[in-house]
Amino acid sequence: MSTLQQGDDAAAAVAVAPRVTLASIEAKIAREEYAVFGDVLTVCVLHTVNGFTVTGESACASPKNFNAELGQKFARERAIAKLWGFEGYLLREQLYAAATV
Repeated sequence: MSTLQQGDDAAAAVAVAPRVTLASIEAKIAREEYAVFGDVLTVCVLHTVNGFTVTGESACASPKNFNAELGQKFARERAIAKLWGFEGYLLREQLYAAATV
């Protein structure tokens, strides 16, 4: 289980109001791309269904420690964390608009 999933599960256990979920974020991802630079840096680009993109990065200090699978996992988690922030802002805006009607 990923740390993102663990955090989402913990938040769900105590949530009493609308919230952004990992599932709602995953549903908005249309495709993802990965690139490796210099055998140490992995970049993940998430493209959302509405055309927005976010990036996440992962790097190791030594090329000897490079692991493509882990690089992609960590870079993707960081991209999702960025997207989570945007989705949180959007939800807060929606809640604010609903309260001021």
